[in-house]
Amino acid sequence: MRSYGEFCAVAKALDAIGDRWALLIVRELMLVGACRYTDLQHGLPGVATNLLADRLRQLEKAGVVSRELAPPPIATTLFRLTPRGQDLLPVIRELGRWGAPLLSEAGGDEAFRSYWITLPLELYYYDPTPEGPPVTIEVRMGDEPMLVEAVDGKIRVRRGSAKDPDAILTGPPWLVLGLLSRRVELQDALKQGVDLQGDAKVLNRVRSTSVPESPSARTAEARPKVSRTK
Repeated sequence: MRSYGEFCAVAKALDAIGDRWALLIVRELMLVGACRYTDLQHGLPGVATNLLADRLRQLEKAGVVSRELAPPPIATTLFRLTPRGQDLLPVIRELGRWGAPLLSEAGGDEAFRSYWITLPLELYYYDPTPEGPPVTIEVRMGDEPMLVEAVDGKIRVRRGSAKDPDAILTGPPWLVLGLLSRRVELQDALKQGVDLQGDAKVLNRVRSTSVPESPSARTAEARPKVSRTK
């Protein structure tokens, strides 16, 4: 790893975490928690195995990542963030906020993992009706289903399916996120390939604090239940 050779806090930080893939490794460990090398490879499509190993060594040396041997029956090496690594959460959060508008420029061939939506939804979205009953939206837009729950004014995201969700959203990630952020109108999203089953009104329980709504976005409050099948 080359150093900038500057007596500057920003330069020193970039010496430690500024190399390609380093902050994405931090992102994975923040979202997934302690995980195996193969889990990191899955969450970092496109990284060469030797480069991943090199970046992990650099992050360990910088005190950002630690490794431990899990006991049987797992008996494998697990990587996790150290307390100093966890201090990078605000950095990842602000990078996500800054980069959110760039998602509108995303191409259809870019890699995507469903759980990547966890951080932005839990950080930048809220439930505008905290006095309402909890609602669950099952989102299917990638390699696994995710549950978006609005409860007590907060948005919670977790992996898995629900037995009886209030709504199910299926479609390409850029369209589903556009709908949830209200940059895309419901009817436009449906026309472009999103499938909505259940109560469309529950979409109003998810609001973004960082992405402005489209001026022409229509609310779903007056809409009846929608049920579309492919």
